[in-house]
This record gives sequence, C-alpha cells and structure tokens, in this order.
Amino acid sequence: MASDQPRREHVLIVDDDTRIRQMLTRYFEDEGYQVTAVSDGGEMRLQMKQASFDIILLDLILPGGEDGLLLAREIRTQSDVPIIMLTGRDDVVDRIVGLEMGADDYIAKPFHLREVHARMKSILRRRQPAATPAEARQEEIIRFDGWQLNFDRRQLLAADGGEVELTTGEFDMLAVLVRHAGRVLRRELLMDLTRGRNLEAFDRTIDAQIVRLRKKIEDDPKHPKLIKSIRGVGYIFTARL
Repeated sequence: MASDQPRREHVLIVDDDTRIRQMLTRYFEDEGYQVTAVSDGGEMRLQMKQASFDIILLDLILPGGEDGLLLAREIRTQSDVPIIMLTGRDDVVDRIVGLEMGADDYIAKPFHLREVHARMKSILRRRQPAATPAEARQEEIIRFDGWQLNFDRRQLLAADGGEVELTTGEFDMLAVLVRHAGRVLRRELLMDLTRGRNLEAFDRTIDAQIVRLRKKIEDDPKHPKLIKSIRGVGYIFTARL
C-alpha cells in the first residue's frame, strides 16, 4: 500500500569532520529532511549508486587525495544534482574553481546552520517546477536558434530533441538572459536576478557561470554568438527569439 506521506528531500553530506557531519545531520533531520552522511569520495560514490539525492553538501578538503573540486567535477559528468561546497578556506580562487566545476553555491566555514538551510531551500525551490493550477495551462517555452527552453520543466532541449543538463545556476542564468534578449545586462543586475541580494555573489561568479553555459549552448565557446561580452559592463544575449 502506497504511503500518503510526502517524500522527504534527501540530503547527502560529504565531510571528513565527524563533528560537522553529526551537527548537519541532526539539524536537517530535525528540519524534516532525509539525511545521509559520509566521510570521503568512495563512500559518496557508493551512496549515489544506491539512492538518489536532492542536494549534496560537499566539503572542499577531503582525505585520500580526492578533494571536493574533483568530486564535484565527477558528479557533474553523471548528474545535475545541486552541489553546495563547504570549506574552511575563504579563497576567491577556490570559489571560482568550485563554480566552474559545477557547484551551485559556496559556503565558508565556520557557518551558521540557518544560513546553510536558507541557501539549500533557495536552490531546491528554484529547481521545483511551477505549480500547476486545477485547469491545465500552456507551458512557458521560449525557442532560440534551434534551442527550446522550458521554464516550467526547467529543461533545455537541443534541435535534435535531446536534453542538455543544466545546473540550477546555469538554468537561472540562461533564463534571465533569454528573458532580457537584446539588452545589455550589467554583472550587478545579473547577480540580483540570478542569486538574490541575500546570497553572497561577486563578479567572477557570474563570469564562471557564463563560461560554463557557453560550453553547453555555443558552437564555438571561444567565439560566442549567443552570449556576447560587453567589455567592462556585462553580457548581452543576441539570439533571435
């Protein structure tokens, strides 16, 4: 008999610090999440083969020669599950590399549990499809240069119908660019529209997201035709809709 209980969102914590694993586990279980906590990349792989996760909290520094950046890149080759990097190093370069590897957000230790939860909820909320009213409604879809962006399903389809996986940050960035096609968008505005003023953001996070997005939708990412840079200002989406 099927349960009437709603499915709990499943969080995977990857951190070699026992105290932090226990602290995060207790907190998020109390908040109603299902939580799995592991200490290294090997255990992470095993768990990901056995279960599906809604979000991963991934420590940057891990034992065994595998750091969080390498694991984030590995995860991205097989899944678009959101990743929040956790680290004791508050270094801009680390943040940029983490975002380039596919992380959706980056939080420096020591952190406040409520802040981690707020960022988690923000990412998970953005991944949820729009609520469907009682009466069926037409999905919002914008087409450009053979691509098809479905806002309700949060899905990008290529000309051949194949789906191109986008992280939460990549989808949000593309959605903003498409909605403002033909308009030069300053980095500050892109920060506000994609991440919100309550989250930590800076110019190079925007640049990192653009680089990764170009690799997925441009024929030649080094000479982009869809997302063009405006030196010293920001970016413009030039495709015809």
